[in-house]
Amino acid sequence: MIKLHQFARTWGIPNLSQFCVKLETYLRMTKLPYEIVETLPLKAPRGKLPYIEDNGNKLADSRLILNYLKSTYGNSLDMHLTPEQQGIATAFQRLLEEHLYWIGMVSRWNYTEDNWQTNKQAIFGVLPPVIRDVAASLYRIRIKSQIKGHGIGRLTHKEIFELGKEDIDSLAHFLGSKSYFMGDKPSSLDASAYGILINTLGCPIESPIKDYARQQTNLLQYCQRMQAEFFPELSWASN
Repeated sequence: MIKLHQFARTWGIPNLSQFCVKLETYLRMTKLPYEIVETLPLKAPRGKLPYIEDNGNKLADSRLILNYLKSTYGNSLDMHLTPEQQGIATAFQRLLEEHLYWIGMVSRWNYTEDNWQTNKQAIFGVLPPVIRDVAASLYRIRIKSQIKGHGIGRLTHKEIFELGKEDIDSLAHFLGSKSYFMGDKPSSLDASAYGILINTLGCPIESPIKDYARQQTNLLQYCQRMQAEFFPELSWASN
């Protein structure tokens, strides 16, 4: 059975990590059996969560993990997509994971002290106080450096959130009244979209981008549908 290593659940959503949500959602969408191993990324491959163990293989990075799962167990989710649709899905996945994700990271790690304390407690709260504070401080330095290296961290908060609103508009306009991003059937894009969006508008991290996203009724309803369909046991308070 696939072992999924990820953060412990919190906030009433599947995970505080966008990519842990993405991977677990994909596993549930494809009905692949798995078990969760709650952990921290301190000794994880590539230093990040999630990662999986399967048939003696240990794999990290959600993109590579999904490629492995698709090649090993089949790609039933995306078989209905045309090549053009697959290209569109890949483009939106990049928007979500390579841009909007980093705006979320700014909100958590480098925006307000309240956000940082909420984020710190959710991730490192399981550790003893002294170890928790040291580990959190070291990881914060590391993440802030990554944010700056990405380029988004070199902008002002106002500029960052204005760019984020463009992402939200693109997602809301493309989703429209569809049940899923690519139509009436879920695809692997929905695993990415739900992972990023639920961690944008469904967690206790406050920012202008969260406020703006929650005004897009179709995105809020999309997250509600996805959670009800694939994580019905969780009690996210969406109001």
